[in-house]
Amino acid sequence: MEKKSVFKRFLYSQKVAPYVFILPFILTFLIFFAYPIVSTIAMSFQKVAGDNTTFVGLKNYKMLMNPVFYKSLKNSIFYMIVSCALMIPIPMILATMLNSRHMRAKGFFRSMMFVPALTSVVVAGVVFRLMFGELEGSFMNQVLEFFGKDPVIWLRKPLTVWLALFVLCLWRWTGVNMMYYLSGLQQISGDLYESASIDGASSVQQFRFITLPLLKPTTIYVLTISIFGGLAMFTESYLLFNGNKSPNNVGTTIVGYLYRMGMEQNNIGIGSAIGVLLLVIVMVINVIQLGLNGTFKKGE
Repeated sequence: MEKKSVFKRFLYSQKVAPYVFILPFILTFLIFFAYPIVSTIAMSFQKVAGDNTTFVGLKNYKMLMNPVFYKSLKNSIFYMIVSCALMIPIPMILATMLNSRHMRAKGFFRSMMFVPALTSVVVAGVVFRLMFGELEGSFMNQVLEFFGKDPVIWLRKPLTVWLALFVLCLWRWTGVNMMYYLSGLQQISGDLYESASIDGASSVQQFRFITLPLLKPTTIYVLTISIFGGLAMFTESYLLFNGNKSPNNVGTTIVGYLYRMGMEQNNIGIGSAIGVLLLVIVMVINVIQLGLNGTFKKGE
């Protein structure tokens, strides 16, 4: 009993209790984040063959200097840039419309916009692959036929491949980002809009001088996760092409190339090197954009 009381006093002491509360987070961080990163960095300098590892220095990184790697990196960066350009203004405008007091059936439209995010990405990928199929009876070719156009082999040419990927991106994630912006709009006092309206400000001026500046923290957050999501895109491309091989690598992303080298070709060292480079690229881009947005400035 005395040992239990001593342990209880130790556990509930003001110095120890805070560390007990954060211990689950620390363990989760170390086991599922820090350890995998350290292991990946170590394996990027090794040749991994089962339990046998051989140090090869920068050989894995040198082997990445090939056209397929550059094309996959270019594809991922292009996807990230365009998806950010789409997934910030469109959800913001939709959220502003849904937040308006003149909007009817707000709950219905919010639910309908968020439903795609609840849909399995596997199901979404299969459905969109059928929609953009090569047969004349596919949905998109039927749409073209309705307007008197010839059928298109959608998943063979770069332009139509990117169109399919961005339509899938918009369909799936617009509702999520819209909810983020709706949450940000709820924090803006309605008195500001009433005062601006009394002063004669139009709806466009209110959006420009009130909504946009006060939504800056939300926009920075959405931009940050969109950069990561854009560079990490893989499942959508994999399912759209029913595998990790697209014609002339038109849909191969950097994560797709990582999967090809690390899992399909069982070259864990090169796969780890790709992962390390991807981590560095994501961190550099996000640090730059956070710095440009003033996140690191004191008082903001």
